[in-house]
Amino acid sequence: MKYKNGRNNHQRLIGKLLTGNRGFIRHLKINYFPVFTVLVLVTTFLCVITFPVTATVEISSEPQTVSLQQGKKLYESGRFTESVKILQQVVKKYRNQGDELQEAVALSNLALVHQKSGNLTQAQQTINESLKLLENTSTNQNLNILAPILDIQGSIQLDLGQAEQALQTWQRSEKIYQQLNNKSGIVQARINQAQAWQVLGFYHRALTTLTELQQNLESQPDSITKAVELRALGDTLQLSGNLQQSNQVLQQSLKIAQKLDSPQDISSALFSLGNTARAKQDFESAIAFYQKAAAIAPDRVTKVQALINQFTLLVNREDTTAQQLLPPIQNLLKNLPVSQTSIYARIHLAQSLLKLETKPEKVVREQFFQLSIFQLSTTAIKQAQDLGDKRAESFALGTLGNIYEKTEQFANAQSLTQQALNIALGIDTPDITYRWYWQLGRLLEKQGNIQDAIIAYDGAISNLQTLRNDLVAVNRDVQYSFKESVEPVYRESVALLLSPQNVGKTQQTDQDQTNRDQKILDKARQRIEALQLAELDDYFRQACIDAQTVILDKVVDEDNPTAAIIYPIILPQQLQVIVKIPKQPLRSYTVKKSQEEIEAVLTQLREYLLESDREEEVQALSQEVYGWLIENIESDLQNSGVKTLVFVLDGALRNVPMATLYDGQQYLIEKYAVALSLGLQLLPPKPIAEQPLQVIAAGLVEPPTEFKKFPPLPGITSEFDLINRAGVSTKQLLNQEFTSNNLEKSVNTNPFNVLHLATHGQFSSRPENTFILAADGAINVNQFDSLLRRRDEIRPEPLEMLVLSACQTATGDNRATLGLAGVSVKAGARSTLASLWHISDRSTAVLMGEFYRELATSKVTKAEALRRAQVKLLKKYPNYEYPAFWAPYVLLGNWL
Repeated sequence: MKYKNGRNNHQRLIGKLLTGNRGFIRHLKINYFPVFTVLVLVTTFLCVITFPVTATVEISSEPQTVSLQQGKKLYESGRFTESVKILQQVVKKYRNQGDELQEAVALSNLALVHQKSGNLTQAQQTINESLKLLENTSTNQNLNILAPILDIQGSIQLDLGQAEQALQTWQRSEKIYQQLNNKSGIVQARINQAQAWQVLGFYHRALTTLTELQQNLESQPDSITKAVELRALGDTLQLSGNLQQSNQVLQQSLKIAQKLDSPQDISSALFSLGNTARAKQDFESAIAFYQKAAAIAPDRVTKVQALINQFTLLVNREDTTAQQLLPPIQNLLKNLPVSQTSIYARIHLAQSLLKLETKPEKVVREQFFQLSIFQLSTTAIKQAQDLGDKRAESFALGTLGNIYEKTEQFANAQSLTQQALNIALGIDTPDITYRWYWQLGRLLEKQGNIQDAIIAYDGAISNLQTLRNDLVAVNRDVQYSFKESVEPVYRESVALLLSPQNVGKTQQTDQDQTNRDQKILDKARQRIEALQLAELDDYFRQACIDAQTVILDKVVDEDNPTAAIIYPIILPQQLQVIVKIPKQPLRSYTVKKSQEEIEAVLTQLREYLLESDREEEVQALSQEVYGWLIENIESDLQNSGVKTLVFVLDGALRNVPMATLYDGQQYLIEKYAVALSLGLQLLPPKPIAEQPLQVIAAGLVEPPTEFKKFPPLPGITSEFDLINRAGVSTKQLLNQEFTSNNLEKSVNTNPFNVLHLATHGQFSSRPENTFILAADGAINVNQFDSLLRRRDEIRPEPLEMLVLSACQTATGDNRATLGLAGVSVKAGARSTLASLWHISDRSTAVLMGEFYRELATSKVTKAEALRRAQVKLLKKYPNYEYPAFWAPYVLLGNWL
């Protein structure tokens, strides 16, 4: 997680906190105020999200306002407790004088300091008092004050998780800025609104707002203000995951700063470019940007932050040259005044040092730990306490606890972690509370206290759940730390729940024990589902699933009692499999295979599936996986009359088609229909056999010129012909007719329940690289979502099925299948039929023709129709009998 340039990132627009004279306001100045919204990682410390707009009012300076100047200086130095005391005196003075305008200004700045110090409840109360004094504001002079105070209110509301209220507040401030013809204020209000839209999950709306802002800024004459606003826009685009646009905008900001010869703004732009490069995983460029930012920075804060970000990158890459940066970083830290900035710099550095793998003898390493990491952490604790900054104190205490954990001093670690947790709970900060619950759970487990460890993990998960929208709205670098900062909490929790010490080990009667174990198994699979949803939210940077759903167990027990659900859960030292057979209680079993062993087999199997001369190896590896997932329950499945297997797959298992599992004689698809599900819930079931098929089919034989790496797909014409011959009503868009505009028009004007896309598509670990090809270029997954969402406004009925007949997931990319799953979810489709890899378009045409023929004439479920089509290729078409031709097609979602 990167250490973002906060106060100094926008130093040129930071005006005086308060100055004043004669009770008369001269003019208003907007500044950029950094709000610390933190998602903490195990190995790196914090991410500072900058909400670019807050405000202070500048009043001419006179002797009577010396205290206001003192408040400003204390605020800027991070001495918030002292600043609050001064500003409270200022508020009291203006109240006694009956000067409501100046009192409102003072209160707004007091709210700002409360917010900065993490006291959000007091901040909200104070900003409301300020606004109450301006209720009947109408003059331009008063409006000049009201607008920036609303900006402050919006940022406090967003900090409190009130994104909708924040959006409305910033829309109101924008209207005032428009009335005042304050173009800079308008830009800043819209940047804030874009972040609120993002938090609310309206990705497309946020992107549209930011794109319009970029165009408006480009038309303005070059100035320092424009450079800073472009930099704020670039940072916000980065938060929204639009890394290419972020880089472009930040380069513009840098160019203007260089033209105007402003070292501070040049350094800040380079710093932001480094953060964007890092988010793009272009680490070489990121390091280069940080080096340049540090070299040119005129202030120590920007310099030390750039050096620490550079140091952290080198540490993460296990580059021992990172140690060369320690002396200049430590010297800079010694000379930094005590402030929130210096506290977080020390904490971040301590967390990075914990990751540094050095080669010296153990005793040297221990000395290094004691002299550097402990000193940094204890200094940070003292500084936080001196400043009265509870949030920073919690971070510092918890970090020191983490250091004691690493050095196996568990008693000290637990004491410090508990202190950090108590503070975090006291100031209502779930983003750090979850971390200390997690840390406490690890410590309790290491000391053998399994039951209390489970309770601690429950606390961590609960706080993560409350953070769902916040997690997906934070910086992309945090998103790619998901594997380190979020996923382990869920997996470790499940490992504890299913541990031998917890399942089947109480002194209860058999029935009581069975009931207890059922609850544990249900809790474990719900926790894995929560992880699946968190991964999907993380992938798209927005909460994806909010439609009304039904529980899978109900579908299996009541609507489709011939289906069983299998939940394989990959844990560090074992594979746990939970099984739901119709009208039977949950059961589970353990496979003694480590995560590394499992992933090695699955990776090899995926590679062999793509090679036509590896059938024996494929069958051998598939039989091993069959032994993990099916062999233990084979007889129960047969005795229960199960015909469909629904897999809720985990991790690397998603990259292997379950249809290829082999029992030594037959592939799984020869015995069972197979479907995949994202989790325990499904859009309400509605068998496709109960309704006539109406298909919009769009296909592209020749990819656009700029995508020549994709081969032609001449079999698409045959594919469409076979679909027609299956007796399915079809509206076709072929070749040049298949454009994004024509597709949107067809979707909005034609009745249909199946959308069939026969074109190249790519699914990767990044949604911006996940797309389908049309004649006019790539349709990004988010654009595709927007296109179909407009249809939802006209037809509320869910799309019955989305078919992607020539797409592929990125080889070896465990997150790539999230894109595939996400397309279905975001399209509001009950189910999606797609391929894990691209194969012969001729075999695809045959399979799709057979699939639609079975649906149209046999009135079977989608899963059974797919099974029959796959078996037809396996047994009736000698050229296509190898699994690579029929296996990659997977049905995701509703299998009925």
